[in-house]
Amino acid sequence: MPVGELFNPRSIALVGATDKSGWSISTLTNLRTHGFRGPVHLVNPRGGVVHGEQAHRSLSDIPGQVDLAYVMVPTTAVLPVLREGAKLGIRHYVILTAGFGETGPGGAALEAEIVGFARENDLTVLGPNGNGFVNAAAGITPYGLPIPAPLLRGPVGVVLQSGALASSVLGFAQARNVGISLLTSMGNESLVTVTDVIDYLVDDPATKAIALFLESVRDPAVFSRAARRALLAGKPIVALKIGRSRLASRTAQAHTGALVGDDNVIDAAFRQLGVVRVRSLEDLVITAGLLAEVGPLPGPRIGVVTPSGGASEIIADRAEDEGLELPAFAPETVARLREIVPAFGTVQNPLDVTGYVLIDRTLLGRALEAVTADPGVDAVMLLSDLPRVAPPDPEPVYATFSASAKRVADAPMPVVVVSNTLTDVTEFGRDVQRKTGFPYVAGGIEHGVHAIGAAVRWGQAYRAAVEAAGARVPAGAVASAPAAETRTGVWAEHRAAALLSSAGIPVVPGELVYDEESAVAAAVGFGYPVVLKAAAEGLGHKSDIGGVRLGLSGARDVERAYREVVAAAAAAGLDRVGALVQPQRGGGVELLAGVVRDPSWGLTLAVGLGGIWVEALRDTALRVLPVDAAEVRRALDELRGTALLRGARGTEPADLDAVAEVVARVAALAESLGDDLESLEINPLLVRGSHVEALDALVTWRG
Repeated sequence: MPVGELFNPRSIALVGATDKSGWSISTLTNLRTHGFRGPVHLVNPRGGVVHGEQAHRSLSDIPGQVDLAYVMVPTTAVLPVLREGAKLGIRHYVILTAGFGETGPGGAALEAEIVGFARENDLTVLGPNGNGFVNAAAGITPYGLPIPAPLLRGPVGVVLQSGALASSVLGFAQARNVGISLLTSMGNESLVTVTDVIDYLVDDPATKAIALFLESVRDPAVFSRAARRALLAGKPIVALKIGRSRLASRTAQAHTGALVGDDNVIDAAFRQLGVVRVRSLEDLVITAGLLAEVGPLPGPRIGVVTPSGGASEIIADRAEDEGLELPAFAPETVARLREIVPAFGTVQNPLDVTGYVLIDRTLLGRALEAVTADPGVDAVMLLSDLPRVAPPDPEPVYATFSASAKRVADAPMPVVVVSNTLTDVTEFGRDVQRKTGFPYVAGGIEHGVHAIGAAVRWGQAYRAAVEAAGARVPAGAVASAPAAETRTGVWAEHRAAALLSSAGIPVVPGELVYDEESAVAAAVGFGYPVVLKAAAEGLGHKSDIGGVRLGLSGARDVERAYREVVAAAAAAGLDRVGALVQPQRGGGVELLAGVVRDPSWGLTLAVGLGGIWVEALRDTALRVLPVDAAEVRRALDELRGTALLRGARGTEPADLDAVAEVVARVAALAESLGDDLESLEINPLLVRGSHVEALDALVTWRG
């Protein structure tokens, strides 16, 4: 839904204005004091004087056109206001009033009436149960809570699925000198949604980064489209998504279901979409502010310049947490720094220029120049606090920060400024930044290093997205579609293996048998040793019922194993039980490659260390489909056990590109099977050098 006109009205009517309402007082005060140039009309059914101004009895009494109606009337009076406004040609509404879908079935019915009427009459509605918006870039502030002065205009667009937190976020942004372009309190999202606002901000020249507070992602497909637009446009999205509790397995049969929880899927989806996920409101504002200032950082190699040894140690610890590298300085950098840093200092990364900065005000800046010239560094973190209290003569302060600002601007690589602790920027500090051009200062080492890590990760996602946008995506594996009547329950392994094989996925050979003599003949044909597994429709994890025998080396072993696994399956209540005979495989590393259907995000891939320990180890990387081999390759690199694949302790290294190609085929096959598929899993997927082979497979249908 286009929302440009909603956020940029030329005239506003406050419907339900009354001296008894703090909402009403605040909204009018905000409009009067923060730069709105158009007329503001007050509407109260009793007329008279409201907030010291003459009020109109209805929208119909207002002379001239109204672009936006800000509605504060009781719940049952909202729809009549929309009906009157629609007749007058008023197309845009903010509904502050609560008591709708958030209250239960009765309120939901009232909200549905509003939605139906709005759609029939092509109305744009923000809310209900929201505070409105603050278009700081244009000085338009129909917002129901007090906006603390000064209202800082800047490059961060803020979208919140929370009314109560909106003012807190706004206040904190101003305390840290982070200017906003637009802030919206979404309310119930009856018509205007978070993704509508994201689309607006992507196209908004005043916005360079987007901050989201999300209680839910209501339509993942639409959200994904908007997030991809933002990523390709070079506009970072930073999101605080609440609700991280893990849900139980979605399917009792597939291991994959036990590994995929709601929050894990959201994490995976956000990473793929280039959405930076944070865990606190402070990180939301600080990280968005930093990304708006510096954009993508070119790499993880960070040079650090500080005036504190203790701070250097904290930074080193936090950098490791964030996956940042603090490389040793190049010899030429070390030589240059030894001429700058006092003799009692140590030249290393992080660099402590020592407390001598109190005597030599140029020390920090000269060290910064040297480090930004280092060829082994991608970006530099400068630890520097803004001044808090103006001295009697502030000119030396202005001169020092002007010189620092020029050094940062002239640096051949990005310089990120971080303060020691998270404190408010004072009016004097704000004045210093304004007059000298000193860059954004991320608040506190804890949040600042996190923001730097986020800027590095977002840079990687941005570059990968731009590269992928220009590349042709190869066609994936597609199997012969199984007949609709067969898409039910859990398929026996031999049927699942045949499906994989038809899609070009390498599968260990096997033969289905129904008597001991046939089992022995199959074993002789494959050559000993062999594996024998119980086979029956509806049988998921065979080892759980004692239905697997490994390392069988002769006819008697095979006969005995056949009797045992068939008896175990029959005891479990399964019908038409046979056995699957396969050659024994050894060596290599066992992986899991599984796809399970998430109820919100759809088919989701899990790849990780497999075998019988898969749920105990839980070393898995997730991706929401579709994926290509390059994305699978990145997922493999995320595993804690990736050292096993690379050839730990002299073992044969795995061909990770070959693994990625096979897993990408599995993902493409799952997509080709349509909405009937619940899960498709290979466990284990044996990897030995360039040899990749599915040793067991499980397919579960939704029917």
